[in-house]
Parts: sequence; C-alpha cells; structure tokens
Amino acid sequence: MNAPVPPAEALRRSLAELLDGLPPRQAAAAVDRLIANYRGDTPTSAPILRDRADVAAYAAYRMPATFEAVRSALAAFADAAPDWTPGSHVDVGGGTGAATWAVTATWPGGREVTVLDWAEPALALGRELAAANPALRGARWQRARIGADLTLEDTDLVTVSYVLNELAEPDRAALVDAAAAAAQAVVIVEAGTPAGYTRIIEARDRLVRAGLRVVAPCPHSAACPIEPGRDWCHFSARVSRSSLHRQVKGGTLPYEDEKFSYVAATRLPARPAPARIVRRPQIRKGQVLLDLCETDERLDRTTVTKRHGDLYKAARDAEWGDPWPPPEADA
Repeated sequence: MNAPVPPAEALRRSLAELLDGLPPRQAAAAVDRLIANYRGDTPTSAPILRDRADVAAYAAYRMPATFEAVRSALAAFADAAPDWTPGSHVDVGGGTGAATWAVTATWPGGREVTVLDWAEPALALGRELAAANPALRGARWQRARIGADLTLEDTDLVTVSYVLNELAEPDRAALVDAAAAAAQAVVIVEAGTPAGYTRIIEARDRLVRAGLRVVAPCPHSAACPIEPGRDWCHFSARVSRSSLHRQVKGGTLPYEDEKFSYVAATRLPARPAPARIVRRPQIRKGQVLLDLCETDERLDRTTVTKRHGDLYKAARDAEWGDPWPPPEADA
C-alpha cells in the first residue's frame, strides 16, 4: 500500500498541475496586477480575484507561502495545547483554502471544514484543489461577505489568514469579535510588516477582551512589551519557490522566506511557552545570543554558552519563533 502523500507535497503537486494549462506570461501578468492591488486600498465588497486566471495565478504564487506561515502559527498553538485536536474548522476569507491544508498538516484526519470567501472563482478552485487532500474532500466552500454582517456558527477552530488587511477597521473589529464568540480557538495571520503587526495587536487585544487567552507567540496575555513605532513582532517561514515565483520575482534561489505576524488564542486549557525567540539567533564563537519575549511581559537578550551544556546545544539548533527553553532541554 502506498504511503499517504503529506499535505505540503500534495499541495505542491496540485499547484504544478494547475499551472500546466496557464500560459506563463498570463500567469505572471496576473500576479503583477494582484500584487499591485494587495498593496493598495481594496474596498471590502470588491473581490480582488476576478476569474479563474486570476485565481490560478494567485494560488500558485501565494498558497505555498500562506500554507507555511499558517502551519508555523498552528504548530506553535499545537505545542501549547498538545492534547487537543479540532473537530471542526472555519476558515474565514480562506479563498483557495491554504489554511485548511495547513490545519490538515498540523492535525491529520478528517473534520468538519467550512471555507468562507466573497470570491466565487477562488472557492471553486479551492474545491478543485481539495480533491487531492482526503481530509478536505467533504469541506464546504461557501460564498460570504467578510465584514460586519458576517455570522459564524460555533466551531472548534477559526483561522483568518491575510484577510484583515483587506478590511476597513470596523469590519476587522466585527470579524475578530465574531471569531472570538464562535470558536474555542482562533488563529490570525497577517503579513510580517509594521502594518500587519499593528493589525495583529488590534486583533489580539479584542480576543483578550472577549475572554480568550493568548498562547502563541506571546508567553502571556498582557500588553505587548514592544514600544509602538520602535519595532514589530514577526517571524519567518521558509517556502520552496516555484517556477512562477522565480519568473515573477526574477530570483535564482530555490526558496524564499515568508515574513508573517500572528496571534493564537483559546478558551481551552493550554500552556504557553515560557519564552519565545523573537529574532534570528546569533551564533558566535562559544555562545548563542537569543532575543526573547518573556513571561513577565518584557523583552530580554540572553546569552547561552558552552558552560550551559545541553542547553547550549539546543540554542545552536534553535530557530526564530521557537519556544525557549525547548521542553526536552535540561535547563
């Protein structure tokens, strides 16, 4: 019997097949236009993805990055609640469904899945791609206006990825409130820019006021210790570049790093990390410098040296975004 194909590989294969019938120049032109639209101001009621060519280009260009960013955020949540598996999932503004693939990669197996989006072409293509993922074959793909009028049924998990940037402030607030009221757990991902981080902090504050507890990336639910305007909290996920990525961006490397900001909050029993590595570790001779967000609501830099034994080995292997210390390390 053949082993099941991991979701990440199944998604890559499906996207490659999708592009087989799309002329490269048309795909590249659609991506260029979509990038320009996403960097501008988009009315809430106007779908950016207009037709199948738009959606195919968007899916090939953005789904792998969205998948990796959301999977990283979900992994941090799963570490904080290792005994929990969602039995139902609603992906708000999910488009072609990258977050649903990330959920199946984090918690294998089937569940009730609903994808809500305003763009019917995106939903249609998402449904088509989902045929390659057994855990998504029963998913519902529903057209819905994402904003103040959105209502959500009770569910275990709500994901909202790269959506808040498309909404006006009142619609962002209403969406976060609706997610907090409907779900046991909410995971929100935005671009890893100062503006994306600001939207995440706004959402984080609303989730806390709604009674949810932040479990990642923050080790606490108090105010973020980063001084507004001085810095921003973001992380990085490595993404394999497709031929379309290389064509549009003119890059030669086989990968790129997707920068993202996120918040994961829940009503479930969960144990946040004691601290989170919030910058790329700096490896020096005989020591590793780690920038940490600490449980006591502060940012701190700690130096781990060879004198720390196994902890030093763990620090050399640690990555940006990891909890610290790792559970298996002898602190």
